[in-house]
Amino acid sequence: MKFLKFNRVWLVWLVAVLLLISFIPVRIAVTFRQAPTPQAIFVLGGDFARTRFAGKFWLSRRDLDIWVSDFPQYLDEHQRILRKFGVLPSQLHLDGAATDTVTNFTSLVDDFVADNLHHVYLITSDYHMRRARVIASVVFGSRGVVVSPVAVASSRDEDESLVRVVRDFGRCWLWVVTGRSGAGLNPRLD
Repeated sequence: MKFLKFNRVWLVWLVAVLLLISFIPVRIAVTFRQAPTPQAIFVLGGDFARTRFAGKFWLSRRDLDIWVSDFPQYLDEHQRILRKFGVLPSQLHLDGAATDTVTNFTSLVDDFVADNLHHVYLITSDYHMRRARVIASVVFGSRGVVVSPVAVASSRDEDESLVRVVRDFGRCWLWVVTGRSGAGLNPRLD
């Protein structure tokens, strides 16, 4: 009898976890169908080459706003770079709330939803794209926002380690469940 009770508890947990995990792919699929074309450009800070690339990319998509997430001390430089490409102040959204890659996404996802943006171009370096896409799938996917990735070529030969990808995947789920990303646990997270 105790064995059956133990199995039922695990079965309930397993079903709960599967339901939690499955809602994101369904939400992503529905969003792609409803918003098949990106509505904005989202640039991850950390390298001004990404910003310059975004400026060139924007030249053929001038109707889109550009959102940049980086540390506050770098936002003026992002603005300066994008203004050189002709991006209007009304089309530029700078966010300095992020402390690492996960919080690049968690700090802006609700702003995207509030602005009715459900599909964005994601611009980051090629070596960083795998981790960024995993984070976007969980954080943005949980809110009905999808990404079309656009990689910026870099001089790095290898993608970021799988350990970093798995770590941030876990942090994303922590954020989905609790609203906290775990960034405060280690001030050296990036």
